[in-house]
Formats: sequence, structure tokens, C-alpha cells
Amino acid sequence: MGSATGRTRTSRIPRAALALLAVAVAGAVLPTTTTTTATAAADAETAAAQAAETARADDRERLLFRIRDERVGESSGLAVSPTHKGIVYTHNDSGNGPQIYAIGQDGRTRATFTIGNAEARDWEGIAASTDRATGRGVLWIADTGDNLADGGGGGWPDVSVYKVAEPGTMKDATLRAVRYRLRYADGPRNAEGVMVDPRTGRLYIVSKEFSGGVYAAPAKLRTDKVNVLRRVGSAPLMATDAAYAPDGSSFVIRTYFSASVYRSPGKLIAHVTMPPLRQAESIAYTQDGAALLTGSEGKDSPVYRVPLPAAARPAPSPRPARTSARPRAVSATSAADPGDGALGVPMPVLWLAVALGAIGIIGFIAHRAGR
Repeated sequence: MGSATGRTRTSRIPRAALALLAVAVAGAVLPTTTTTTATAAADAETAAAQAAETARADDRERLLFRIRDERVGESSGLAVSPTHKGIVYTHNDSGNGPQIYAIGQDGRTRATFTIGNAEARDWEGIAASTDRATGRGVLWIADTGDNLADGGGGGWPDVSVYKVAEPGTMKDATLRAVRYRLRYADGPRNAEGVMVDPRTGRLYIVSKEFSGGVYAAPAKLRTDKVNVLRRVGSAPLMATDAAYAPDGSSFVIRTYFSASVYRSPGKLIAHVTMPPLRQAESIAYTQDGAALLTGSEGKDSPVYRVPLPAAARPAPSPRPARTSARPRAVSATSAADPGDGALGVPMPVLWLAVALGAIGIIGFIAHRAGR
């Protein structure tokens, strides 16, 4: 009986040993990270496909929204909010009150702001910038329309630009503005374009003429005197609006027919084809600077998104290298290679050591059981 029992135990132990050995070897050859790696690769492929589809959509001109507010019948300017995502500001042309409208991406008005101490003689443009000291948004409203200006004795002796701190919340309110009076060094002009260089904070006015110009305001605007605008470059025929890119690397001037992007006055980067509009009046950059928004006068007026050509887009910002939240243990003399263990030992060597250890233990158990 003892002998029979010994034979039975001797015959079963090798089978168990073989099973454990198979598990150990399988673990050494096929670590569990294989499934994780395959899943991560599939997820990355899906994300890349989605990103490519989004990029293709962004490379096409498309209708972004229509302005639904019936009070906005002569949208004459556009400015993208620098602090409120998805908000675009607009205002009416001459003959209306001193209001600006905050429009959402669905075309509906989020808030109406009345500039309590401003006169709306002939508002023609609006620009947005960021206060470099506080990071708060700033809106610039150009009361620069002058249909009687001829560069000589006709027209207004001076025009105005109103500077308003952008509201922190989208709620109807009455705002106070700082008024800057301006006059042209070469005589009165009719102008519809206003833009602010985000790098310097300098204000520019673009005249609407057969031989238009870009005019720079003084580096420091004053409220106690009339500021003189000086011509620093030419502008396309009959410019209706202008805007600076968010990073200040370029600016765009809109006409009734197209748009032109410049590196600086007189240094053209590209012409951009615009969608056909009833009366093209406005233009602005998107927040990322990769596209333009353009609009028109009229009820239920459309706002289009037009992608910029590659040469006119801002250079991508360098992305910081990704680092792990947990520091890796490395050898005292050299860094561990990718895929090494915590002690700098290659993973295949660790798995082989585990397998050999398991085999030794199983052999020892089998030897003891057979005695």
C-alpha cells in the first residue's frame, strides 16, 4: 500500500510540475503588456483618424452662424473675445445707438452692452485686445466713418475711438469708455478698419479710399489732446475692415471683394478668397489665428469661417516634452534603457530568471515527493 501510494504521488507531481512550468514559460514569453500595448495602439489610431477629419473640416470655408438678433440690421464690425470662448462682438453702422452685442456660436445674443458716455456718430469697426498688465480683455470701437472726407477741407476735423474694458460676465450692462480723439496728419479720411497690435498695444486705422492707407496712432494715446494719425503704409482699394492676428505676426485687410494678409505695412503674405456676401463689412481672426471670420450687413446676416493658407498661419508654439509623474529608478552609473526593470536590468533577463527559478522549485518539490 505504501509503495502504491508513493507511485501515485510520483506520477501526479510531474504533471503539476509541467503545468506550473508551462505557466512560467508562457509568462516569460508573453508578458501581459502585449494586450495593453495593442489597446493603446488602437486608441492612438482612432484619435489620429478623428484629428485628421477635424483638420479636413477646418480647411474648408463654412457658414459659422447667422446673427439672429433683429436689432442688428447693419453689422459693421466683428471682434472675437479674447477671454470669453465662443463670443463674437458686433455693432451697427451709423444711425443706431451706442450698443455692442455679444453673439454666441449659435448666432444668438448673449448680452447687450450700452456705452453710456459714447456718441455713435458713425461706428464702423471694432477690435479686441488683451491688457498686457492685467490679462483682461479690451474692446476698441471706431467712430471713424466720414463719408464727406476728401483729404482736403471736407469731413470731420477729428474722429474718435472708444476703449472699453471687456465685461467679466455675459449680462446686459451699461459700460463706461475712455474716448480718444484722433485726426489725420494728411487731412480727413473715411475709415472703417481698426486694429490693435497685441505685441505693442498700438492702435491702427485703415482708411476706405481708392488709394487707402494704414495709419498709426501715437504709441501712447492721450485723452487731454487730439492724437495725430500718421500714414505708415498703403491699403487695398476700398477697405471695409482690418484685424491683427492674436500673436501679432500678421494683420488682414478686408475689401468688398477679398482679403489680404500682411506681415507688416506693404509686405504682403497672401490674398484670401472670401465668400460672396451682400455687402462685406467685417473681418476678424479666430482665437487660434488659423482662420478668419467675415460678415455682412443686413438682417439675419451670415458670419463665415475662412481658413488661412499655410503661409499666413501663425507658427505653432513648441510643445514641452512630456514627463512621467513618477520618477524612474536608474543605475548609479548610467540611465536605464527603455523597457528595463527598476534596477536597470533588461526585462527579458528578468523573465528568464523567474522561469528558471520556478523550474528549480518544481524540480526540488518533485525530487522530495519521489523519495
